[in-house]
Amino acid sequence: MLKAFRRSFFFTIVCFALGIGYGIYTTDIFKGINIAVSLTVLAILEVSLSFDNAVVNATVLRGMTPWWRTVFLTWGILIAVFGMRIVFPLLIVGITAKLGPVEAFQLAFSEPTRYQTILESAHINIMGFGGAFLFLVGLKFFFDSDKDIHWIGWLETLLKRFADLEAAEIILVLGAASAVAVNLPSSDQGLWFMISALAGISTYFAVSWIGDALGGEGDGEGATAVVRSGLGAFLYLELVDASFSFDGVIGAFAVSSDLIVIALGLGIGAMFVRSLTVFLVDNGTLQRFVYLEHGAFWAILTLAVLMYASTLTHVPELVTGGVGASLIIIAALWSRVFPRAEADQEEG
Repeated sequence: MLKAFRRSFFFTIVCFALGIGYGIYTTDIFKGINIAVSLTVLAILEVSLSFDNAVVNATVLRGMTPWWRTVFLTWGILIAVFGMRIVFPLLIVGITAKLGPVEAFQLAFSEPTRYQTILESAHINIMGFGGAFLFLVGLKFFFDSDKDIHWIGWLETLLKRFADLEAAEIILVLGAASAVAVNLPSSDQGLWFMISALAGISTYFAVSWIGDALGGEGDGEGATAVVRSGLGAFLYLELVDASFSFDGVIGAFAVSSDLIVIALGLGIGAMFVRSLTVFLVDNGTLQRFVYLEHGAFWAILTLAVLMYASTLTHVPELVTGGVGASLIIIAALWSRVFPRAEADQEEG
């Protein structure tokens, strides 16, 4: 375990040193201490919201070559920290407020409250994209005709029947998106929500096509239609991480309005999620806890539902992270309590 999390602890020490130094340089030692507290809270927030993400990552990472695993743990973390926690919010603010990259960056430091308001105004579009993408990730796992291990037997058996219906998952996602769109306060919001959902669907299948074009092959489990090795799997992992990080990036403003503090804190959490992914793969945890993967994909479907629901009413981050983590823990415990379930199903 120490070996798996060694990089995360080193990364945490560096981030805390930078954060405290930043606080002392800009104000005083007390500012540095406050930043250290904020970093701790933000890291816990990120891990709680992305705990199920680690399990999903592990289902893909175990089929990747050692070279691509290294890419995921090096360049992948750079994309996660600087791309999704800094650049992406800046792009959203720039597009929404019609500002250039430099102006958006200056706004984040000079007027953090306005920056947060603009970012939150794009909440509906972000939830439409991320919700649709995660819906497909979750449904593809259960809409699998080759799936023979079930956690919630009657329900997962029912969902398995949809595997033979062409484009069933797309119809369900579009139906859910339409139900949300017609209940939004204005027709413009409904239109942009649907456009964002369509973009999320298109992105999911584009990643799958890229993987197929590069010669990757799926094995019908976990990631299903998305390739498990090479560039396609790497892109898939980064997009899943992006979808999980949306709530964390927006919710982080409840802890701090400083872009640097947010990036450092969420970056620590993202690094621990990646280390947890490696730990799950290297120790064969998914093989020993047969329902852990099921719990993760149920958590993904739940998160997608909550993302859609958050466009109509406020959903606390505690609920978003708590439900996913609870499903993972229950699935892990169930795997230990009923270890013979897999063998019993295989024997008929």
